[in-house]
Amino acid sequence: MGLLDIIKSFKSGSGREIRILLLGLDNAGKTSILKQLSAEEITNVTPTRGFNVKSVVTNGDIRLNVWDIGGQRSIRPFWSNYFENTDALIYVIDSSDRRRFDETSVELMELLDEEKLRCVCFLFFSLLCNLLFCILKVVLDVPMEAISQ
Repeated sequence: MGLLDIIKSFKSGSGREIRILLLGLDNAGKTSILKQLSAEEITNVTPTRGFNVKSVVTNGDIRLNVWDIGGQRSIRPFWSNYFENTDALIYVIDSSDRRRFDETSVELMELLDEEKLRCVCFLFFSLLCNLLFCILKVVLDVPMEAISQ
């Protein structure tokens, strides 16, 4: 079952809108993912100062409102301003930047502990997907068996 299937099961009726937050440290690839989702060229991507938002209509009648929030240290305290009415959160990890695993771990754990996000679907996205399980094990300090189930 994919993320959209899970979200669809919570939302009913036609003309459904799904609010998705893209969060992660600066330079993790959030804006590139947003551009890819909206079929834009992924050239000249600049750091997000604040946020970018795009609406993407999927096959069917579902509108994805995707919010790409900047990941700079100075912007992260404001992430919580975007939590309300969020249906899904995509946390982007730059798996090639091992120097920042501790930093991304702290931010991710704060999000997972956030009361306003208790009923939100989480998706972990890595630009090097074959390393994702290893990275999540390092970041979350969770046994591999728990991650892969």
